[in-house]
Amino acid sequence: MGPIVLRGGVEVENPLELALEFLAAYSRYEAGDSSGPASFDESDLRLANRGGARISAVEIGAILERRAEIEHALRKLHPDASLADATSSIPWIPLTRLFDAFADTRRIGLSKMTKALHRKRPALIPMLDTMDDLGTRSSGSFGERATALVRSYKRDLDRNRSVLHALQQELACRTYRLTEVRILDLLILLRSAGT
Repeated sequence: MGPIVLRGGVEVENPLELALEFLAAYSRYEAGDSSGPASFDESDLRLANRGGARISAVEIGAILERRAEIEHALRKLHPDASLADATSSIPWIPLTRLFDAFADTRRIGLSKMTKALHRKRPALIPMLDTMDDLGTRSSGSFGERATALVRSYKRDLDRNRSVLHALQQELACRTYRLTEVRILDLLILLRSAGT
């Protein structure tokens, strides 16, 4: 299995071994259940915290005040929508609206938002932990900036499609059921941590 090649030519060697090490240590988050594909409640935010989001009780309250808007936007996105699909079939406008539902929520940036939403659409929404710095260069609404980062992320996914698919199959043989988006998330995170 070849390396994963990220933007700027950065290579992640031994992606299967890295993913397995991470999953062995941190599989608790991967095993958690969300509230369901069309709903969004406190359990989703608590699950995001298990994944490292660090959303405070005050922030949870502020997000849940927007619950109706978030759930409305979620219903516009098919639960199986995937970044692995052709660019033309990805629901970019509804995705932007979902992201905009989090706009102007104090202390909720791209990282916390995508950690909260990833489990709702795991093949479509990456965790943008290590990409936040790119968002400061984009103009537009909060949702437009987030969508621009997801489009950038899709380019990394497309560039590594065959390796990610092979990784997904290998991990499934070991009982880890992850989307290609989540696998790429793990590898980007590990690479940025210097692993």
